[in-house]
Amino acid sequence: MRVLLIGTGAREHAIAAALAADPAVTALLCAPGNPGMAALGELAQVDPLDPGAVAALAVEWSADLVVVGPEAPLVAGVADAVRAKGIACFGPSQAAAQLEGSKAFAKDVMRAAGVPTARAFVCTTPDELAAALDEFGPPYVVKDDGLAAGKGVVVTGDVAVALAHGAACGRVVVEEYLAGPEVSLFVVTDGTAAVPLQPAQDFKRIGDDDEGPNTGGMGAYSPLPWAPPDLVEQVMASVVQPTLAEMRKRDTPFSGVLFVGLALTTEGPKVIEFNCRFGDPETEAVLARLDTPLAGLLHAAAVGRLAEDPPLAWRSGAAVCVVMASAGYPESARKGDVITGADGVPGVLHAGTARREDGALVTAGGRVLACTALGDTLVEAREAAYAIVRGVGFDGAQYRTDIALKAAEGKISVP
Repeated sequence: MRVLLIGTGAREHAIAAALAADPAVTALLCAPGNPGMAALGELAQVDPLDPGAVAALAVEWSADLVVVGPEAPLVAGVADAVRAKGIACFGPSQAAAQLEGSKAFAKDVMRAAGVPTARAFVCTTPDELAAALDEFGPPYVVKDDGLAAGKGVVVTGDVAVALAHGAACGRVVVEEYLAGPEVSLFVVTDGTAAVPLQPAQDFKRIGDDDEGPNTGGMGAYSPLPWAPPDLVEQVMASVVQPTLAEMRKRDTPFSGVLFVGLALTTEGPKVIEFNCRFGDPETEAVLARLDTPLAGLLHAAAVGRLAEDPPLAWRSGAAVCVVMASAGYPESARKGDVITGADGVPGVLHAGTARREDGALVTAGGRVLACTALGDTLVEAREAAYAIVRGVGFDGAQYRTDIALKAAEGKISVP
């Protein structure tokens, strides 16, 4: 199988590593890719947001399967363009990708499907925003209606901050705050059949103890030793199947990965958000433990034969991912700092990196590396991940020191 992978980040590096390890994959092309992915397959330049260019590359390269990593190309219609050429594509259509492309659309789908989620208002004027904030009270949750690279959500006790964020975004969704530990669940689906992966938890704030502004994600771990044993079964029944049924009813069937972001509240699991692709950095931890060959799983979903696939197999133990970010992130990202100790190191997944003309590896984005490790226990996986972090260096590097710490210490409880 010849596989074309679209994307540039650590999520795509993790997907590329899993695809390259699949014996069924005879050739892997990563476009645009990154320096870390260059060791796993060929790289090609393409604009991921240009559906025609991606489809043309797939045809030129004789791809058997195209895997689209990020959300923006999916919202732009890349999967539609590829499928129009008769090539299997893992990722939802442009219409179905609105589950992530528009928070308001997702809320409407959840309402129609009876999915448990937070009460919310869609606001387009200052008066509507102020009234919604007053209705719910603090902590205030204000979400940019469109794509915002994981940084479009503000959760704050300061009404002025909430108003300012809403004004900057324009169209927003204001929600009631959902209290409880958060869980990320990826579900691979062909639109009808649905296969859940093992749940993960990520860390969105820049600093330890969840201090500071939101980021694209500073780390993750899987599995969740504190989660209820029937959590996945419950979410599949109350969230995933009703959502897929509603999307089919709207003639916009969803195939690809449905990313369900959940809060485990006193009233049970409730949906915080849907995404239309694998999450980053949760993918790094989840795929590290997946023993089932990835290409076959994604191809089965892309061609509508997921129900024929055998159950997933998982490696025992745990996985932890710690993200290293550049100086100034998330407000800004300093670029050009030389990175040492990262080349050829197992578990170092590249995100915002580049090669200088002299061959040096340098920072080239906000989140720079995702250091991922396995262990027989969560404690051992944490130790191994932070050992990788300590072996890497670049000026101004930021990373959290508490990824998976509370879970490893048994200090997370479900209400």
